[in-house]
Amino acid sequence: MKAWELEKCIDEFGTEIYRFCMKLCMDKENAEDLYQQTFLKALESDMELDWEQNPKALFFSFAYNLWKSEQRKNARRSTLVPCANFDEANENELRSEENIEENIFRQELIVEINKIIENLPEKFRVPLILYYLFEQPIGEIAKEIKKPPGTVKSRLFKGRSLIKKRLEELGYGK
Repeated sequence: MKAWELEKCIDEFGTEIYRFCMKLCMDKENAEDLYQQTFLKALESDMELDWEQNPKALFFSFAYNLWKSEQRKNARRSTLVPCANFDEANENELRSEENIEENIFRQELIVEINKIIENLPEKFRVPLILYYLFEQPIGEIAKEIKKPPGTVKSRLFKGRSLIKKRLEELGYGK
Protein backbone atom coordinates (compact mmCIF):
# COMPACT_ATOMS: atom_id res chain seq x y z
CA MET A 1 0.00 0.00 0.00
CA LYS A 2 1.25 3.44 -0.82
CA ALA A 3 1.71 6.14 1.83
CA TRP A 4 -0.73 8.56 0.16
CA GLU A 5 -3.42 5.86 0.12
CA LEU A 6 -2.83 5.17 3.78
CA GLU A 7 -3.04 8.87 4.60
CA LYS A 8 -6.35 9.09 2.76
CA CYS A 9 -7.66 6.07 4.68
CA ILE A 10 -6.63 7.59 8.01
CA ASP A 11 -8.40 10.82 7.10
CA GLU A 12 -11.58 9.07 5.93
CA PHE A 13 -12.12 6.42 8.59
CA GLY A 14 -9.28 6.62 11.08
CA THR A 15 -11.56 7.68 13.93
CA GLU A 16 -13.85 4.70 13.35
CA ILE A 17 -10.88 2.34 13.39
CA TYR A 18 -9.65 3.98 16.60
CA ARG A 19 -13.07 3.58 18.25
CA PHE A 20 -13.11 -0.06 17.19
CA CYS A 21 -9.65 -0.53 18.72
CA MET A 22 -10.89 1.10 21.95
CA LYS A 23 -13.87 -1.25 22.11
CA LEU A 24 -11.68 -4.28 21.51
CA CYS A 25 -8.94 -3.36 23.96
CA MET A 26 -10.97 -1.52 26.62
CA ASP A 27 -7.73 0.32 27.40
CA LYS A 28 -6.48 3.57 25.87
CA GLU A 29 -2.79 2.70 25.65
CA ASN A 30 -3.41 -0.73 24.12
CA ALA A 31 -5.99 0.74 21.73
CA GLU A 32 -3.50 3.34 20.54
CA ASP A 33 -0.88 0.64 19.99
CA LEU A 34 -3.38 -1.51 18.09
CA TYR A 35 -4.43 1.49 15.99
CA GLN A 36 -0.83 2.21 15.02
CA GLN A 37 -0.08 -1.45 14.35
CA THR A 38 -3.16 -1.67 12.11
CA PHE A 39 -2.04 1.12 9.83
CA LEU A 40 1.59 -0.01 9.96
CA LYS A 41 0.55 -3.48 8.83
CA ALA A 42 -1.45 -1.93 5.99
CA LEU A 43 1.55 0.19 4.96
CA GLU A 44 3.88 -2.81 5.03
CA SER A 45 1.51 -4.98 3.00
CA ASP A 46 1.99 -5.28 -0.74
CA MET A 47 -1.72 -5.31 -1.46
CA GLU A 48 -3.41 -2.82 -3.75
CA LEU A 49 -6.28 -0.94 -2.14
CA ASP A 50 -9.50 -1.29 -4.13
CA TRP A 51 -11.69 1.76 -3.47
CA GLU A 52 -14.65 0.07 -5.20
CA GLN A 53 -14.71 -2.54 -2.47
CA ASN A 54 -15.05 -1.45 1.15
CA PRO A 55 -11.49 -0.51 2.20
CA LYS A 56 -12.69 0.26 5.74
CA ALA A 57 -13.53 -3.42 6.22
CA LEU A 58 -9.93 -4.29 5.37
CA PHE A 59 -8.68 -2.11 8.23
CA PHE A 60 -11.27 -3.56 10.62
CA SER A 61 -9.96 -7.01 9.65
CA PHE A 62 -6.36 -5.96 10.22
CA ALA A 63 -7.24 -4.53 13.64
CA TYR A 64 -9.30 -7.56 14.65
CA ASN A 65 -6.66 -10.06 13.55
CA LEU A 66 -3.86 -8.14 15.30
CA TRP A 67 -5.97 -7.92 18.47
CA LYS A 68 -6.83 -11.61 18.33
CA SER A 69 -3.16 -12.48 17.87
CA GLU A 70 -2.27 -10.31 20.88
CA GLN A 71 -4.99 -12.03 22.93
CA ARG A 72 -3.52 -15.43 22.11
CA LYS A 73 -0.04 -14.21 23.03
CA ASN A 74 -1.32 -12.81 26.33
CA ALA A 75 -3.15 -16.04 27.08
CA ARG A 76 0.06 -18.01 26.61
CA ARG A 77 1.95 -15.55 28.80
CA SER A 78 -0.71 -15.53 31.53
CA THR A 79 -0.16 -19.22 32.09
CA LEU A 80 3.29 -18.22 33.30
CA VAL A 81 2.51 -14.95 35.09
CA PRO A 82 -1.11 -13.80 35.57
CA CYS A 83 -1.85 -10.07 35.24
CA ALA A 84 -4.85 -7.71 34.90
CA ASN A 85 -5.27 -4.27 33.34
CA PHE A 86 -8.37 -2.21 34.14
CA ASP A 87 -8.81 1.49 33.55
CA GLU A 88 -12.11 2.99 34.68
CA ALA A 89 -11.26 6.35 33.08
CA ASN A 90 -12.30 4.97 29.67
CA GLU A 91 -16.00 4.77 30.46
CA ASN A 92 -18.31 6.77 28.23
CA GLU A 93 -19.72 10.02 29.50
CA LEU A 94 -23.29 10.96 28.75
CA ARG A 95 -23.91 14.54 27.70
CA SER A 96 -27.51 15.65 27.44
CA GLU A 97 -29.90 18.51 28.08
CA GLU A 98 -32.17 16.23 30.17
CA ASN A 99 -32.65 16.39 33.91
CA ILE A 100 -29.91 15.22 36.25
CA GLU A 101 -31.71 12.13 37.55
CA GLU A 102 -32.31 10.81 34.06
CA ASN A 103 -28.69 11.54 33.11
CA ILE A 104 -27.43 9.59 36.10
CA PHE A 105 -29.76 6.68 35.35
CA ARG A 106 -28.65 6.56 31.70
CA GLN A 107 -25.01 6.91 32.66
CA GLU A 108 -25.33 3.97 35.07
CA LEU A 109 -27.11 1.98 32.37
CA ILE A 110 -24.33 2.70 29.87
CA VAL A 111 -21.70 1.66 32.40
CA GLU A 112 -23.58 -1.57 33.12
CA ILE A 113 -24.03 -2.36 29.44
CA ASN A 114 -20.32 -1.72 28.79
CA LYS A 115 -19.41 -4.03 31.68
CA ILE A 116 -21.76 -6.70 30.36
CA ILE A 117 -20.31 -6.40 26.85
CA GLU A 118 -16.76 -6.51 28.26
CA ASN A 119 -17.56 -9.79 29.99
CA LEU A 120 -19.26 -11.40 27.00
CA PRO A 121 -17.32 -14.09 25.21
CA GLU A 122 -15.34 -12.75 22.26
CA LYS A 123 -17.53 -14.57 19.76
CA PHE A 124 -20.54 -12.44 20.83
CA ARG A 125 -18.73 -9.20 21.71
CA VAL A 126 -16.97 -8.59 18.37
CA PRO A 127 -20.08 -8.97 16.13
CA LEU A 128 -22.11 -6.77 18.52
CA ILE A 129 -19.49 -4.01 18.43
CA LEU A 130 -19.11 -4.16 14.65
CA TYR A 131 -22.85 -4.25 14.00
CA TYR A 132 -24.13 -1.68 16.49
CA LEU A 133 -21.21 0.66 17.01
CA PHE A 134 -19.78 0.69 13.51
CA GLU A 135 -22.99 -0.17 11.63
CA GLN A 136 -21.32 -2.77 9.47
CA PRO A 137 -23.54 -5.10 7.45
CA ILE A 138 -23.73 -8.72 8.49
CA GLY A 139 -21.99 -9.85 5.29
CA GLU A 140 -18.89 -7.76 6.01
CA ILE A 141 -18.79 -8.91 9.62
CA ALA A 142 -18.95 -12.50 8.39
CA LYS A 143 -15.95 -11.90 6.11
CA GLU A 144 -13.94 -10.23 8.86
CA ILE A 145 -14.45 -12.95 11.46
CA LYS A 146 -14.42 -15.70 8.82
CA LYS A 147 -17.83 -17.16 9.74
CA PRO A 148 -21.05 -17.60 7.71
CA PRO A 149 -23.65 -14.79 7.84
CA GLY A 150 -26.09 -17.10 9.64
CA THR A 151 -23.56 -17.59 12.42
CA VAL A 152 -23.12 -13.83 12.74
CA LYS A 153 -26.91 -13.39 12.97
CA SER A 154 -27.23 -16.05 15.65
CA ARG A 155 -24.35 -14.56 17.63
CA LEU A 156 -25.96 -11.12 17.46
CA PHE A 157 -29.23 -12.61 18.70
CA LYS A 158 -27.54 -14.57 21.48
CA GLY A 159 -25.44 -11.52 22.47
CA ARG A 160 -28.54 -9.32 22.72
CA SER A 161 -30.28 -12.03 24.74
CA LEU A 162 -27.36 -12.27 27.15
CA ILE A 163 -27.28 -8.49 27.61
CA LYS A 164 -31.04 -8.37 28.19
CA LYS A 165 -30.93 -11.26 30.66
CA ARG A 166 -28.09 -9.68 32.64
CA LEU A 167 -29.81 -6.26 32.72
CA GLU A 168 -32.99 -7.89 34.01
CA GLU A 169 -30.98 -9.63 36.71
CA LEU A 170 -29.63 -6.22 37.72
CA GLY A 171 -33.14 -4.78 37.96
CA TYR A 172 -33.34 -2.85 34.68
CA GLY A 173 -36.40 -3.18 32.51
CA LYS A 174 -38.81 -4.19 35.25
